[in-house]
Amino acid sequence: MRRFFLTLATLSVAAPTVPAQAQQQIEILEWEVPYEESRPRDPHVGPDGKVWFVGQRSHYAAYLDRDTGEFTKYDLGDGVGPHTLIVSEDNKVFYAGNLQNHIGILDPEDGSIERIMMPEEAARDPHTIVFDADGDMWFTVQFGNYVGYLDRESRDVRLVAAPETQGRRPTSRPYGIKMSSKDEPWAVLFNTNKIATVDPQTFEMTTYDLPHEGSRPRRMVIDSEDNVWYVDYALGALGRFDPETETFTEWPMPSGENARPYGVEIDPDDRIWFVETGVQPNMFVGFDPETEEFFSQTPVGSGGGTIRHMHYEASTNSIWFGADTNTVGQAKLPPLKRKVTTQDG
Repeated sequence: MRRFFLTLATLSVAAPTVPAQAQQQIEILEWEVPYEESRPRDPHVGPDGKVWFVGQRSHYAAYLDRDTGEFTKYDLGDGVGPHTLIVSEDNKVFYAGNLQNHIGILDPEDGSIERIMMPEEAARDPHTIVFDADGDMWFTVQFGNYVGYLDRESRDVRLVAAPETQGRRPTSRPYGIKMSSKDEPWAVLFNTNKIATVDPQTFEMTTYDLPHEGSRPRRMVIDSEDNVWYVDYALGALGRFDPETETFTEWPMPSGENARPYGVEIDPDDRIWFVETGVQPNMFVGFDPETEEFFSQTPVGSGGGTIRHMHYEASTNSIWFGADTNTVGQAKLPPLKRKVTTQDG
């Protein structure tokens, strides 16, 4: 397979808010996916090191063997529209059947697929899935307007309705979702200026309004202090919410209001990494909360098109992503200050 191998520094003219003297190079590798225009997205590294991802347009799950560059594909069925996948410790692949209202479980050993259907017809589009500390799952249902919980052993699904909005589309569009250290799910509500959390005991949802009515948070991460970081897709900003004080802090992005930030991840140093998709090529950007500066900005070699969701791999200190340019990529991050003791997640 054709591979792009890049080591690029940021041009200061492309990012005037990023101090040139503070720039750090990152290395980005990309593998061309052999399934044409399939929209490879949302990779997750399994315990055996395989880099799994879904083909949203071509209805498959696949993995990359990074050592050989070879791909292996599993068809999920016509019209499934898989959105996100995550891989359990026993190498089962859980995916969101976004167009057919289910969460699927693929067993790569024999290729079998189990479908867990949503208990409500309105929950038609499971979107993003995360594991909790017990190996159960929380997920968003974007246009169905829910945050959901899946008990892995019983297969029971519980849905929590998100608030409705005014206008043509009443759904608040629950989108990105992550777990805090307290094992509480947090989600962004993309059709509003809100973030939300669900009490895992009572299943009650609490929402918080971002400072600007026009904000549209799309993806999020949670740092070691349980601060919630979000990328504002509409206004081109990086935001932090402190649940203890219920206060917000925001920073305008290097590419300004047209940055269209989408995929975002965090490393063990609490550095925030995100991709500006409103510019071509997409820009892979690093932010250091200690200095409150954007310290790294690297163009994606294939252009990226749109990079939608990312996954941090601790063993290699790198971030994996899928791109609309039909590639799967690995961004190798600058060395960490802290010693990594956590498992990949």
